[in-house]
Amino acid sequence: MRKNPRLGLEVLLAGLLILCAALGLALATVRPVLLLPVGLVLLLIIAGLWAGGASLRGRIAAWLSGGVFEGSEVQFTLAKLPIPVMLLSGKTLLWYNPPLRAALLGGEDALLLPVNKVLPGLDLRACAQPAGQCLEQDGRRYTVYASTVTGREELSIVYLIDDTALKAQAAEYAASRPAYLVFEIDGYDEVFGGLRDSERARVLEGINRVLETAIGRTTGFLRRVANSRYIAVIEERHMKELTAARFDLLDKVRALDESLNLTLSVGVGRGGATLAECQEMARQALDMAQGRGGDQAAVKTPEGFEFYGGVSRSVEKRSKVKSRMVAKALTDMIRQSDSVLVMGHKMSDLDSAGAAVGVLRICKLCDVPAAIVLRREATLAMPLVAEFDHAGLGEDFISPETALENITKNTLLVVVDTYLKGLLESFEVYQKCRHVAVIDHHRKAVGHIENTVVLYHEPYASSACELVSELLQYVGDGRKDQGPTPLEAQALLSGIMLDTRNFALHTGVRTFEAAAYLRRMGAETSEVKKLFSSSMEEYAAKSELVERAEIYKRCAVSVGGELAPGMAVAVPQAANDLLTIIGVDASFVAVQKGSGVNISARSMGAVNVQVILETLGGGGHLTMAGAQLKDTTPEEARRRILEAIDAFYEEQTARKKAE
Repeated sequence: MRKNPRLGLEVLLAGLLILCAALGLALATVRPVLLLPVGLVLLLIIAGLWAGGASLRGRIAAWLSGGVFEGSEVQFTLAKLPIPVMLLSGKTLLWYNPPLRAALLGGEDALLLPVNKVLPGLDLRACAQPAGQCLEQDGRRYTVYASTVTGREELSIVYLIDDTALKAQAAEYAASRPAYLVFEIDGYDEVFGGLRDSERARVLEGINRVLETAIGRTTGFLRRVANSRYIAVIEERHMKELTAARFDLLDKVRALDESLNLTLSVGVGRGGATLAECQEMARQALDMAQGRGGDQAAVKTPEGFEFYGGVSRSVEKRSKVKSRMVAKALTDMIRQSDSVLVMGHKMSDLDSAGAAVGVLRICKLCDVPAAIVLRREATLAMPLVAEFDHAGLGEDFISPETALENITKNTLLVVVDTYLKGLLESFEVYQKCRHVAVIDHHRKAVGHIENTVVLYHEPYASSACELVSELLQYVGDGRKDQGPTPLEAQALLSGIMLDTRNFALHTGVRTFEAAAYLRRMGAETSEVKKLFSSSMEEYAAKSELVERAEIYKRCAVSVGGELAPGMAVAVPQAANDLLTIIGVDASFVAVQKGSGVNISARSMGAVNVQVILETLGGGGHLTMAGAQLKDTTPEEARRRILEAIDAFYEEQTARKKAE
């Protein structure tokens, strides 16, 4: 049991006073005439203790701290340390040295007082850590260390290091660290190509004014280094102001001319050891911002990425120069390889499998052995795979285990319809292949594949099948017999129809051009429609998920248990069907999968489901996204989805107020 010296002293004094009172009463009983003198003596003793308590406490403190008894050993102990030191019994101040009396007590004495009255916020456990505890008292900043010994009494010795000046210098150093910013006008050639010189000058003057106003409030500088690019260097203290405002300059640039699809991408590097490192981080952040569709700011720190904005649709690029260049680079890499593996994402869908079929056709035109890595037991594209099995082409699809056995040092891996390592059909296949190419249309996210030999990443595209269809047009000499077969064309068209919801969303001119090309190659829309047919069991599972849905802030949220094997396709189908309900802008369907929960989200464009699910570790597009929550119950998943929806609408409200 812990002992409190102050409590013990108070109990002792109270006992003595009670004893004196009892003796006085006994004496007064024997001789009543002495009652008055005895009472007066007791009152004088109490008054003396009350009046002389502070003086007595000061004399005891002076004696304990070595202020008296010249030459005693007390003077050669902690009393002579130049830093404040105190000794605690539990949380009672048992002893302190003169520097602590001067620094924290203002020259007064506080012997046996609770330590929280002397140093509020003191935590002995935190003080016992190597870093100590940082406390502020009377405008001074201290790092407090403590050592505690537990015995009959819990005694702690506490040291206070006054590092006010050091911490002020450290704070100023951190606040003055440089942050490097790169601003890029999205789709500069497409936006300004059709403008007259006077109109171009007016728009650029507006962009210059927005950026100069934002950077002009800081101690940094802004420079235009190319037609579409600016750089700036500002201090960390001002960088915090920009992030607190959530880069409202993006909204100001977008509002300059509503007739133009005028947006800005920002890459920020902060927290680097050198300015050169911050510059490289800013370059990577700008690539990430543009890879996610532009109109947003990506901030890269040593800890990772943060994203702001991203409310606009991607700008469609009308030029096909890049498609031709990528087709040439990809065919060169294929011809230099002794084999090619084509792989999509987990739970492959028609877009993933269809794009893989298109790449397989390119490999066949290059006369290089190739195969598609796909798990037949875990795919949403089984109707398409069954069509190839029926046509005698089932050997084109192999399992990841078979693929691992046939990988050589010259094997090329082509990843389609995903850019994230964690979503690959087989991470082991990716790790074993030395050369990797990526074809994807999803917005970039943290954890993307790096160091690719060929990269074709266009967030404006409706689907991976659209990108592959364009590449096919630049392979060979353009003859029809060197294009995809009717079955392969139908596979590619099915992927486009899936991701555009039958050409209703996220379509551009190039989407219809790709579909027209596939139609010329023999794709039959009636045959494609059959690939979307579902069984009675799948329809029942989808209907049950739709029935479970609840409307929350114009979002339909449906959460269910684990589905029967082979019923996973019902999840995205239910999400699509929920969008047909009046008053629903977005849908979220979540089902249990093992110990986790899988989420599929869809929207009509008014709600950015990608931004919402990114907070849950997922990703995708503005109108189509998904996420996988590990070690989560359906109830917990529902709570997290609703919180993410709330956070999205709160940010939208704050953005509108700022505008």
